[in-house]
Amino acid sequence: MRTDRPLRVVLAEDSVLLREGLIGLLSRCGHEVVAAVGDAEALIAAAEEHVPDIVVTDVRMPPGFQDEGLHAALRLREKRPTLPVLVLSQYVQRTYASELLDSGDGTGIGYLLKDRVGQVEEFVDALWEVAEGGTVVDPEVVRQLLRRRRDPLERLTPREREVLALIAEGKSNGAIARELVVSEAAVGKHISSILTKLNLPPTDESHRRVLAVLTFLRA
Repeated sequence: MRTDRPLRVVLAEDSVLLREGLIGLLSRCGHEVVAAVGDAEALIAAAEEHVPDIVVTDVRMPPGFQDEGLHAALRLREKRPTLPVLVLSQYVQRTYASELLDSGDGTGIGYLLKDRVGQVEEFVDALWEVAEGGTVVDPEVVRQLLRRRRDPLERLTPREREVLALIAEGKSNGAIARELVVSEAAVGKHISSILTKLNLPPTDESHRRVLAVLTFLRA
């Protein structure tokens, strides 16, 4: 449940302009950036020193500008499996998303395109969702996965796949209902059917939603 408590954030972004912009944005939203760094090794050191509520990192960082930021995040989650990580990427990289989803204990994961940062409310909502153990994946990544990875979801109806895709984007039942122009009760029925068809183990609904998203994205 969202508490609106201030979050302690370690931020890793090699672009000084974007890094300063994110510091300002997070500060205005009441959060504390306990460290802001520009390379992967500094990210690991800062996260180990400050033990933040969440890490926000770019995928590509010095020195090679390949996937250093992502692999730093994966190393951190090996040591602290529940560490929430929100990864920012310039482009859709399905492999990167898959590696992140397979890290840690499977909770507290976000993968957003950098363009999403400009949509402040969505970005801040995603930050909260990830910090509290949720999974948020950029809609464009979801769309690409939908086009290429449907086999394990064959039992789902088109509407159920649509609902599951919106869950993967971090949307609440109310937000899904508004987007699909249906009642929240109808959304609840779709979700119940999805969880049943995916044969997920019995546990609390919030955890089953995360498992459903992981099943969808790893399919």
